[in-house]
Amino acid sequence: MHKCEGLSLFSSLFLSEMVRITRGVGALPLGISRFNGVRGSGSSEDVKQQSTGPGVSNTDSFIDEVTEEVRRDRLFAMMRRYGWIAVVGVVGLVGLAAYNEYSKAQSEAAAQAAGDSIQAALESSEPESRAAALADARATIDSDARYLADFMRAGELFDVGDIDGAIAILTPMTTDAMLDPVYRDLALLKSTMIGASTMAPDVRIAKLASIAAAGAPYRLLAEEQIAAAQIEMGETEAAIGGLRAIISDAEVSDGLRRRALQMIVALGGDPDAG
Repeated sequence: MHKCEGLSLFSSLFLSEMVRITRGVGALPLGISRFNGVRGSGSSEDVKQQSTGPGVSNTDSFIDEVTEEVRRDRLFAMMRRYGWIAVVGVVGLVGLAAYNEYSKAQSEAAAQAAGDSIQAALESSEPESRAAALADARATIDSDARYLADFMRAGELFDVGDIDGAIAILTPMTTDAMLDPVYRDLALLKSTMIGASTMAPDVRIAKLASIAAAGAPYRLLAEEQIAAAQIEMGETEAAIGGLRAIISDAEVSDGLRRRALQMIVALGGDPDAG
């Protein structure tokens, strides 16, 4: 009797303790309960599924989202810190482009105005009037077109016999070291040609020698004028030699070649000799 009551009490306490432990720990994982319940029925695949299940995927996604947020925050921080540099650069480029367009438009407008003033000066029927009008037009031009007005004015004065006036216009350009050689050498060539009747041949040769060097823009025309001055001095052979050099030059124009051939023949020389 007492033994039965003792066993009954022990059983009750044991069951109570098991219920308490079970409630405190909670249900066991499915894989473990199977392993414990049926020995040998579980496998390593079950454990692998547990390690790669939805919980692990959610963790990876969370880490990726955090990493992306960090990158985005760093990018925004850099933009807030250095973004003004890009803005200044863009504004500078736009401003430079606008200035270039403005300068281009101003240059085109100035060239158009200079051309109009020169064209208007040439509408007069008398050389003297054209020369005076070109002088007025020249005073209003601040570009290289003013040299064109000077050349045209010197030509008008030469046409009316004012050689000194024409040379006076061209001479300042021949000594202007800052002037483009295209204008400076042309002024020297034209002033020498215009003053041929009042200038000694040797003086003309000395002046033209500086623009007859290789690479000069008007060297062949200068050599032609040097040959003409040599003819005046009686140096026929030297003149013929210079004219032959002209016709054999690869850069000679058709018109200049014809003139040189005619001069050689007129001097009694053979164009093919030498």
